[in-house]
Amino acid sequence: MIPFSHRASKQITALVDHYEARDRPDAFRNLLLALREASAAIERDPAAGLPAPRPYPQIARPGLAWVKAGRYWVAYRSRPRLFIVAVFYESANIPRRWENQ
Repeated sequence: MIPFSHRASKQITALVDHYEARDRPDAFRNLLLALREASAAIERDPAAGLPAPRPYPQIARPGLAWVKAGRYWVAYRSRPRLFIVAVFYESANIPRRWENQ
């Protein structure tokens, strides 16, 4: 699996805490599956990512790409090496959360 930045790790931890507090083991498993799916897709073709999540073109940043895995948007960079830098649930207010972290 591709390593996570500190920011992405915090986002994943917040999601896990949210699912555990609400006793949602299926949501936790789906998050893990989505992270594995995103990692495999990125490793298979790092150039295939989108410049931003489709609903939020305004958050495009040079050097970052996004993939959709399950119900999550995953941002990554490929240089100097592959690194996952953000993980958001699809219905999150991604622009607000992305800018404020």
